[in-house]
Amino acid sequence: MAEGRGLATDRAALLALYDLDAGGFRTLDDITAFAAELCGAPIALVSIVEDVRQRFLARTGLDAEETPRDVSFCAHAMLGEQIFVVPDATCDPRFIDNGLVTGPPHIRFYAGAPLVGADGEPLGALCVIDTVPRADLTPLQRRGLILLARQVMVELEGRRRDRDTIIQQRLDAAAVADSDRMFRTLADTMPQMVWSTLPDGYHDYYNARWYEYTGVPVGSTDGEGWNGMFHVDDQPIAWERWRHSLATGDPYEIEYRLRHRSGDYRWTLGRALPIRDAAGHIARWIGTCTDIHEQRLMMEEREMIAHELSHRIKNIFSVIAGLIGLSAREHPEIGDVAEDLRDRILALGRAHDFVRPHSAESAPQVGQGQGHLWGILDQIFAPYSTGQATRILLSGDDPRIDDRSATPLALLFHELATNAAKYGALSVADGRVHLHVSVEEQDVRMDWREEGGPAVTPADAEGFGSRLMLLSVERQLGGRIARHWRAAGLEISLWIPARSMSRSAGRA
Repeated sequence: MAEGRGLATDRAALLALYDLDAGGFRTLDDITAFAAELCGAPIALVSIVEDVRQRFLARTGLDAEETPRDVSFCAHAMLGEQIFVVPDATCDPRFIDNGLVTGPPHIRFYAGAPLVGADGEPLGALCVIDTVPRADLTPLQRRGLILLARQVMVELEGRRRDRDTIIQQRLDAAAVADSDRMFRTLADTMPQMVWSTLPDGYHDYYNARWYEYTGVPVGSTDGEGWNGMFHVDDQPIAWERWRHSLATGDPYEIEYRLRHRSGDYRWTLGRALPIRDAAGHIARWIGTCTDIHEQRLMMEEREMIAHELSHRIKNIFSVIAGLIGLSAREHPEIGDVAEDLRDRILALGRAHDFVRPHSAESAPQVGQGQGHLWGILDQIFAPYSTGQATRILLSGDDPRIDDRSATPLALLFHELATNAAKYGALSVADGRVHLHVSVEEQDVRMDWREEGGPAVTPADAEGFGSRLMLLSVERQLGGRIARHWRAAGLEISLWIPARSMSRSAGRA
């Protein structure tokens, strides 16, 4: 035990040389962001392994600031000389029961480059993490991760204090020069176009891929010459966003049409991140250009097909409603049933029209609540307003919905409003309905409360409408429903999982 305490004390003394508690790791944040983009991984970390924990000096894609050492992948990575790779943690006996594998962030793939101090002591690792298995990094990604790990150590060694300061400054100068040479070598082998600028935005470097793609002479796009490579319609917005990034330090991202060496303009994704010095000042901007022309054309084609399909589905709703109306006229004895069914079909049509893909001309305005609960409720409840008076009052939160939840929600609230109009609060002139929506931990709660209507009593038998509501809430949305027959009017409470309301809520 005494020996263990001595090792822990020695390691604490070693790490104290780097003054890690002082913070100020903006440059490392930029490095993890670049590492994640280079390796196509959702998570990248600079991890320092201490005696009982690992702390993350910089992180991209992860909220946690530290984890216990006994679940650390980086504790293994820092002991090697090469990149440590775990293709699938669920198949590796060292990690299969690891809490970071069985629980968030659900690590599957891991690759870590060791961080080693100038005295040869392992400090931790620069790592990238994916939530799906991968065979390995590409050779280019491996070289890039090693280069970035060296840059991390340039930053950390620069923080060494006291008697090591002068010696370390000499090491830093050599390391920076070597890092710059390696960066240019790495950039020239990347499939993307890579560029960099001075802090004021002056473009002073493009990799070989840029000149190969554009076909322009070397140096001809230095300074502000880059903007002339864009389609004339895209130049103003490109300048506007670039000036905003230079003024604020915000990341730069834009899609524009870039002139190819063939003379054609191709859609390109441009991105740039600032690289900051130890004082937090921007030292350079590093950017990339990625050809997305084919992907953009495919997306536009899919959107056109989806729009046409949705339009035809909406027409089917109208045809069905028309057939029901025609049948009711030929068979008056089913008139009431047919009218109810026709109203439900039309409610489904409104729900579909609300969430279906739209063209720029047909898309609802922002004020119409596209993609949110209140937007579809406004359409469902519109028939129950009299003049300027709204008889169904909405309050609380306005969560997102998508095409999966729109249909059962439309049926549910159409049924509630119809019943209120026939038997409840909306059947009298002064009756009102209050609907309050609140987003709880994992659920969206909705409370429907009727007031000012006739006294209500529980039905003797469950009707079709009640079964339809149960089907919508419990079977289709995975929620639950509670009814209370109060003297003042019916009260219904619903709890619907947030993941059932919208796919984006389920991923959050």
